[in-house]
Amino acid sequence: QVQLVESGGGSVQAGGSLKLSCVTSRSTVSTYCLGWFRQAPGKEREALAHAYIGGTYYADSVKGRFSITQDNAKNTAYLQMNSLKLEDTATYYCVALQVTCDVVYAPLRATASWPNWGQGTQVTVSS
Repeated sequence: QVQLVESGGGSVQAGGSLKLSCVTSRSTVSTYCLGWFRQAPGKEREALAHAYIGGTYYADSVKGRFSITQDNAKNTAYLQMNSLKLEDTATYYCVALQVTCDVVYAPLRATASWPNWGQGTQVTVSS
């Protein structure tokens, strides 16, 4: 079973920044495609970002404000969130797919495309 452990969530004022981390195993970070989703209260889960053969997919709602990186030496993926807005309040999930991102041919926005999920970390943005 793939282990994905998110951390870094918390409370922040609008306009602020947070950096989420997703720690996984050495085998997962090198052989799986990792991505990020979120779920706001009363809303469906939303795909935020992941790499694919065409580059990096970002949801329109976070494009230009959020960015993803990965440090394979630390077995960790990151979601850097800047210029946070009230509507960014949500539970954020790290997800994994058992192929490398360079063979993902299109953005995968559906939750069903990602069989592996972390437990989530809460981000609350206040005014």
